[in-house]
Amino acid sequence: MFINDLGPKQLELLHEAIPRAAAIGFLANLGNPNAGQQLKGMQDGARAAGKRIISLEARSESDIDGAITLLAEQHGDALIVGADPFLGVQYEQIVTLAARHRIAVVSGRLSANAGGLIGYGNNIDEAYREVGAYAGRILNGEKPRDLPVLRASKFDLIVNLKTAKALGLTIPPTLLARADEVIE
Repeated sequence: MFINDLGPKQLELLHEAIPRAAAIGFLANLGNPNAGQQLKGMQDGARAAGKRIISLEARSESDIDGAITLLAEQHGDALIVGADPFLGVQYEQIVTLAARHRIAVVSGRLSANAGGLIGYGNNIDEAYREVGAYAGRILNGEKPRDLPVLRASKFDLIVNLKTAKALGLTIPPTLLARADEVIE
């Protein structure tokens, strides 16, 4: 699974956790060259599930507040945060602002630790092991251009029950059973 494939899976998990969520914000940094493809994947997945995507943009910290306020004004039920280095370090701000509007956040695995409802993304420990193995191969003389491109093969699902309780949500037992971590 490549980074652009995470959004539709996160949308699927969101639908399982909050089936009634009809209007879902997708926060992206349109300065990121992958953002357009991520948005298209989200829109395709939402259309197939009978959901509506509200496209939101944030290129700076100040844009985040406006984007989440806009989502609340448009009666958004939940927010999925696009895969982006800038947005990934803004999870606390994003989650705090979304909580004020009682909007559930689903994003990368670290978002649940910041208070998001569901975090889903590649396993960081595995990624670091792969980077170390590649570095070792290069140091042992292999040429980087000869090494295959690897895709993440292990993903973590984290469910934050404290957030679910604060939002008045009941997470289905089937989703909890699949979680790698449950924050209580």
